[in-house]
Amino acid sequence: MRYLEPVYRPPSEAASLILQVTEGCSHNGCLFCYMYRDKEFRVKPWERVKEEIDEAASLVPHVRRVFLADGDAFVLPAKSLERILAHLYASFPRLQRVTAYATPGNLLKKSVDEMRLLAEKGLKILYYGVETGDPELLAKIGKGATPDEMAEGCRRATEAGLKLSITVILGIGGKALSMQHARNTAKLLNRIQPRYLSALTLMLGPYESEYVAAMGAGFALNSPVDDVVELRELVAGLETDRCIFRSNHASNYLALAGTLLDDKARLLAEIDRALEDPESRLRDEWMRGL
Repeated sequence: MRYLEPVYRPPSEAASLILQVTEGCSHNGCLFCYMYRDKEFRVKPWERVKEEIDEAASLVPHVRRVFLADGDAFVLPAKSLERILAHLYASFPRLQRVTAYATPGNLLKKSVDEMRLLAEKGLKILYYGVETGDPELLAKIGKGATPDEMAEGCRRATEAGLKLSITVILGIGGKALSMQHARNTAKLLNRIQPRYLSALTLMLGPYESEYVAAMGAGFALNSPVDDVVELRELVAGLETDRCIFRSNHASNYLALAGTLLDDKARLLAEIDRALEDPESRLRDEWMRGL
Protein backbone atom coordinates (compact mmCIF):
# COMPACT_ATOMS: atom_id res chain seq x y z
CA MET A 1 0.00 0.00 0.00
CA ARG A 2 1.29 3.46 -0.90
CA TYR A 3 -0.11 6.36 1.08
CA LEU A 4 0.28 10.08 0.52
CA GLU A 5 0.50 11.25 4.12
CA PRO A 6 -0.91 12.47 6.37
CA VAL A 7 -3.77 9.96 6.43
CA TYR A 8 -6.73 10.35 8.79
CA ARG A 9 -9.55 8.01 9.74
CA PRO A 10 -12.42 8.03 12.25
CA PRO A 11 -11.59 6.52 15.67
CA SER A 12 -14.02 3.65 15.05
CA GLU A 13 -12.00 2.59 11.99
CA ALA A 14 -8.84 1.81 13.98
CA ALA A 15 -8.96 -1.87 12.97
CA SER A 16 -9.92 -1.24 9.35
CA LEU A 17 -7.85 -1.47 6.20
CA ILE A 18 -7.36 2.11 5.00
CA LEU A 19 -7.69 2.32 1.21
CA GLN A 20 -6.74 5.74 -0.12
CA VAL A 21 -8.92 6.19 -3.20
CA THR A 22 -8.65 9.99 -3.17
CA GLU A 23 -5.99 12.31 -1.82
CA GLY A 24 -6.96 15.37 0.19
CA CYS A 25 -10.44 16.88 0.43
CA SER A 26 -12.47 18.22 -2.48
CA HIS A 27 -13.88 21.04 -0.33
CA ASN A 28 -10.87 21.78 1.90
CA GLY A 29 -12.33 25.15 2.90
CA CYS A 30 -13.39 24.65 6.53
CA LEU A 31 -11.76 27.27 8.74
CA PHE A 32 -11.27 24.92 11.70
CA CYS A 33 -9.79 22.00 9.72
CA TYR A 34 -6.12 21.74 8.81
CA MET A 35 -6.01 18.01 8.04
CA TYR A 36 -5.57 18.41 4.28
CA ARG A 37 -4.25 21.96 3.92
CA ASP A 38 -0.99 20.81 2.39
CA LYS A 39 -2.57 18.28 0.03
CA GLU A 40 -3.90 19.06 -3.41
CA PHE A 41 -7.10 17.14 -4.04
CA ARG A 42 -6.68 14.28 -6.48
CA VAL A 43 -8.60 11.18 -7.47
CA LYS A 44 -6.36 8.13 -7.49
CA PRO A 45 -6.51 6.28 -10.85
CA TRP A 46 -8.54 3.07 -10.86
CA GLU A 47 -5.55 1.03 -12.00
CA ARG A 48 -3.59 2.10 -8.90
CA VAL A 49 -6.57 1.47 -6.60
CA LYS A 50 -7.04 -2.00 -8.07
CA GLU A 51 -3.35 -2.80 -7.63
CA GLU A 52 -3.49 -1.79 -3.98
CA ILE A 53 -6.63 -3.86 -3.32
CA ASP A 54 -4.96 -6.87 -4.92
CA GLU A 55 -1.77 -6.31 -2.92
CA ALA A 56 -3.70 -6.02 0.36
CA ALA A 57 -5.75 -9.11 -0.43
CA SER A 58 -2.56 -11.14 -0.86
CA LEU A 59 -1.10 -9.87 2.44
CA VAL A 60 -4.17 -9.63 4.71
CA PRO A 61 -6.92 -11.71 3.08
CA HIS A 62 -9.10 -11.86 6.20
CA VAL A 63 -9.94 -8.13 6.27
CA ARG A 64 -13.44 -7.49 7.61
CA ARG A 65 -13.62 -3.70 7.36
CA VAL A 66 -12.35 -1.14 4.85
CA PHE A 67 -12.31 2.64 5.19
CA LEU A 68 -12.07 4.66 1.97
CA ALA A 69 -9.79 7.67 2.44
CA ASP A 70 -9.09 10.61 2.21
CA GLY A 71 -11.29 13.49 3.28
CA ASP A 72 -14.38 12.75 1.24
CA ALA A 73 -14.05 9.64 -0.89
CA PHE A 74 -17.81 9.85 -1.42
CA VAL A 75 -17.07 12.62 -3.91
CA LEU A 76 -16.27 9.90 -6.46
CA PRO A 77 -18.96 9.23 -9.07
CA ALA A 78 -21.37 6.46 -8.12
CA LYS A 79 -20.07 4.22 -10.92
CA SER A 80 -16.50 4.57 -9.66
CA LEU A 81 -17.52 3.74 -6.10
CA GLU A 82 -19.57 0.77 -7.34
CA ARG A 83 -16.50 -0.61 -9.15
CA ILE A 84 -14.32 -0.20 -6.05
CA LEU A 85 -16.93 -1.88 -3.83
CA ALA A 86 -17.33 -4.80 -6.22
CA HIS A 87 -13.60 -5.46 -6.32
CA LEU A 88 -13.26 -5.15 -2.55
CA TYR A 89 -15.98 -7.68 -1.81
CA ALA A 90 -14.64 -10.03 -4.48
CA SER A 91 -11.12 -9.76 -3.04
CA PHE A 92 -11.90 -10.09 0.67
CA PRO A 93 -14.31 -12.99 1.32
CA ARG A 94 -14.83 -11.96 4.98
CA LEU A 95 -15.47 -8.30 4.28
CA GLN A 96 -18.43 -7.01 6.32
CA ARG A 97 -18.51 -3.31 5.64
CA VAL A 98 -16.98 -0.41 3.72
CA THR A 99 -17.17 3.16 5.01
CA ALA A 100 -16.07 6.67 3.95
CA TYR A 101 -16.08 10.34 4.84
CA ALA A 102 -18.62 12.53 3.05
CA THR A 103 -19.24 16.28 2.77
CA PRO A 104 -22.57 18.09 2.34
CA GLY A 105 -21.85 18.64 -1.35
CA ASN A 106 -21.27 14.92 -1.90
CA LEU A 107 -24.73 13.99 -0.67
CA LEU A 108 -26.49 16.73 -2.61
CA LYS A 109 -24.87 15.68 -5.90
CA LYS A 110 -25.97 12.03 -5.75
CA SER A 111 -29.51 10.81 -6.22
CA VAL A 112 -31.30 8.55 -3.76
CA ASP A 113 -31.18 5.76 -6.35
CA GLU A 114 -27.41 6.10 -6.75
CA MET A 115 -26.89 6.03 -3.00
CA ARG A 116 -29.27 3.10 -2.59
CA LEU A 117 -27.28 1.09 -5.12
CA LEU A 118 -24.05 1.84 -3.25
CA ALA A 119 -25.66 0.74 0.02
CA GLU A 120 -26.78 -2.49 -1.64
CA LYS A 121 -23.23 -3.02 -2.91
CA GLY A 122 -21.82 -2.81 0.61
CA LEU A 123 -21.18 0.82 1.51
CA LYS A 124 -22.52 0.85 5.05
CA ILE A 125 -21.62 4.07 6.89
CA LEU A 126 -20.83 7.65 5.88
CA TYR A 127 -18.93 9.81 8.36
CA TYR A 128 -20.34 13.31 8.00
CA GLY A 129 -19.27 16.50 9.75
CA VAL A 130 -22.22 18.72 10.58
CA GLU A 131 -20.04 20.73 13.01
CA THR A 132 -22.89 23.15 13.79
CA GLY A 133 -26.52 23.67 12.89
CA ASP A 134 -26.28 27.43 13.26
CA PRO A 135 -26.46 29.24 9.89
CA GLU A 136 -24.33 32.18 11.05
CA LEU A 137 -21.57 29.87 12.24
CA LEU A 138 -21.72 27.67 9.14
CA ALA A 139 -21.01 30.73 7.02
CA LYS A 140 -18.18 31.89 9.28
CA ILE A 141 -16.38 28.53 9.24
CA GLY A 142 -16.75 28.03 5.48
CA LYS A 143 -18.62 24.73 5.68
CA GLY A 144 -20.17 25.30 2.27
CA ALA A 145 -23.73 24.36 3.21
CA THR A 146 -26.78 25.64 5.07
CA PRO A 147 -28.73 23.70 7.71
CA ASP A 148 -31.48 23.01 5.18
CA GLU A 149 -28.99 21.68 2.64
CA MET A 150 -27.42 19.39 5.19
CA ALA A 151 -30.80 18.13 6.35
CA GLU A 152 -31.79 17.38 2.76
CA GLY A 153 -28.57 15.55 1.91
CA CYS A 154 -28.79 13.46 5.07
CA ARG A 155 -32.45 12.70 4.35
CA ARG A 156 -31.47 11.32 0.95
CA ALA A 157 -28.71 9.17 2.39
CA THR A 158 -30.95 7.77 5.12
CA GLU A 159 -33.73 7.05 2.63
CA ALA A 160 -31.17 5.18 0.53
CA GLY A 161 -30.28 2.91 3.45
CA LEU A 162 -26.92 4.44 4.40
CA LYS A 163 -26.14 4.89 8.09
CA LEU A 164 -24.83 8.30 9.08
CA SER A 165 -22.18 8.89 11.71
CA ILE A 166 -22.44 12.60 12.45
CA THR A 167 -19.87 14.77 14.21
CA VAL A 168 -20.40 18.16 15.82
CA ILE A 169 -17.76 20.39 17.38
CA LEU A 170 -18.11 21.91 20.84
CA GLY A 171 -16.65 25.39 21.20
CA ILE A 172 -16.63 26.20 17.51
CA GLY A 173 -18.61 29.41 18.04
CA GLY A 174 -16.69 30.64 21.05
CA LYS A 175 -18.26 32.24 24.11
CA ALA A 176 -20.62 34.62 22.34
CA LEU A 177 -22.31 32.02 20.14
CA SER A 178 -22.05 29.02 22.46
CA MET A 179 -25.74 28.62 23.35
CA GLN A 180 -26.88 29.63 19.88
CA HIS A 181 -24.60 26.95 18.44
CA ALA A 182 -25.80 24.26 20.86
CA ARG A 183 -29.51 24.92 20.39
CA ASN A 184 -29.45 25.20 16.61
CA THR A 185 -27.23 22.14 16.31
CA ALA A 186 -29.69 20.11 18.38
CA LYS A 187 -32.51 21.29 16.11
CA LEU A 188 -30.66 20.19 12.98
CA LEU A 189 -29.73 16.82 14.48
CA ASN A 190 -33.37 16.24 15.39
CA ARG A 191 -34.20 16.70 11.71
CA ILE A 192 -31.43 14.37 10.57
CA GLN A 193 -32.00 11.61 13.17
CA PRO A 194 -28.51 10.10 12.76
CA ARG A 195 -27.69 6.51 13.71
CA TYR A 196 -24.42 7.61 15.34
CA LEU A 197 -23.53 10.99 16.83
CA SER A 198 -20.19 12.19 18.21
CA ALA A 199 -19.42 15.50 19.89
CA LEU A 200 -15.78 16.54 19.53
CA THR A 201 -14.21 19.63 21.08
CA LEU A 202 -12.46 22.33 19.07
CA MET A 203 -8.68 21.94 18.93
CA LEU A 204 -6.71 24.27 16.68
CA GLY A 205 -3.09 23.75 17.61
CA PRO A 206 -0.78 26.16 15.74
CA TYR A 207 -3.78 27.58 13.83
CA GLU A 208 -5.52 29.02 16.90
CA SER A 209 -4.55 32.67 16.30
CA GLU A 210 -5.57 32.36 12.64
CA TYR A 211 -8.99 31.00 13.60
CA VAL A 212 -9.60 33.62 16.27
CA ALA A 213 -8.71 36.43 13.86
CA ALA A 214 -10.91 35.05 11.10
CA MET A 215 -13.93 34.73 13.41
CA GLY A 216 -14.03 38.50 13.85
CA ALA A 217 -13.56 41.20 16.46
CA GLY A 218 -14.49 40.21 19.99
CA PHE A 219 -14.28 36.47 19.41
CA ALA A 220 -13.15 34.55 22.49
CA LEU A 221 -12.55 30.83 22.77
CA ASN A 222 -14.50 28.77 25.30
CA SER A 223 -13.04 27.64 28.58
CA PRO A 224 -13.27 23.91 29.43
CA VAL A 225 -16.30 24.61 31.62
CA ASP A 226 -17.91 26.62 28.79
CA ASP A 227 -17.52 23.59 26.52
CA VAL A 228 -19.21 21.29 29.02
CA VAL A 229 -22.06 23.74 29.59
CA GLU A 230 -22.46 23.82 25.82
CA LEU A 231 -22.49 20.03 25.74
CA ARG A 232 -25.27 20.01 28.31
CA GLU A 233 -27.37 22.41 26.25
CA LEU A 234 -26.84 20.23 23.18
CA VAL A 235 -27.82 16.98 24.91
CA ALA A 236 -30.81 18.63 26.57
CA GLY A 237 -32.13 19.68 23.16
CA LEU A 238 -31.67 16.33 21.42
CA GLU A 239 -34.73 14.27 20.50
CA THR A 240 -32.91 11.63 18.46
CA ASP A 241 -34.35 8.12 18.60
CA ARG A 242 -32.03 5.10 19.00
CA CYS A 243 -29.00 7.26 18.35
CA ILE A 244 -25.68 5.97 19.68
CA PHE A 245 -24.07 9.04 21.23
CA ARG A 246 -20.43 9.57 22.20
CA SER A 247 -18.39 12.47 23.53
CA ASN A 248 -15.41 10.29 24.45
CA HIS A 249 -13.06 11.50 21.73
CA ALA A 250 -9.55 12.42 22.87
CA SER A 251 -10.37 16.09 22.31
CA ASN A 252 -13.20 16.12 24.87
CA TYR A 253 -12.95 17.36 28.44
CA LEU A 254 -15.74 15.01 29.57
CA ALA A 255 -16.18 11.48 28.26
CA LEU A 256 -19.78 10.36 27.82
CA ALA A 257 -21.44 7.41 26.10
CA GLY A 258 -25.04 6.35 25.75
CA THR A 259 -28.04 5.85 23.52
CA LEU A 260 -30.50 8.65 22.96
CA LEU A 261 -33.19 9.01 24.04
CA ASP A 262 -32.94 6.13 26.53
CA ASP A 263 -29.89 7.48 28.35
CA LYS A 264 -30.60 11.20 28.11
CA ALA A 265 -31.43 11.70 31.80
CA ARG A 266 -28.30 9.78 32.88
CA LEU A 267 -26.06 11.75 30.51
CA LEU A 268 -27.42 15.08 31.78
CA ALA A 269 -26.87 13.92 35.37
CA GLU A 270 -23.26 13.01 34.57
CA ILE A 271 -22.69 16.42 33.03
CA ASP A 272 -24.20 18.13 36.07
CA ARG A 273 -21.92 16.19 38.42
CA ALA A 274 -18.91 17.21 36.33
CA LEU A 275 -19.94 20.87 36.44
CA GLU A 276 -20.25 20.70 40.23
CA ASP A 277 -16.58 19.72 40.49
CA PRO A 278 -14.85 20.50 37.18
CA GLU A 279 -11.32 20.47 38.60
CA SER A 280 -11.46 16.78 39.44
CA ARG A 281 -13.93 15.52 36.84
CA LEU A 282 -12.75 17.16 33.60
CA ARG A 283 -9.69 16.04 31.65
CA ASP A 284 -6.55 18.08 32.08
CA GLU A 285 -5.37 19.90 28.98
CA TRP A 286 -2.33 17.65 28.56
CA MET A 287 -4.62 14.63 28.24
CA ARG A 288 -6.42 15.99 25.18
CA GLY A 289 -5.49 15.29 21.56
CA LEU A 290 -6.77 14.70 18.04
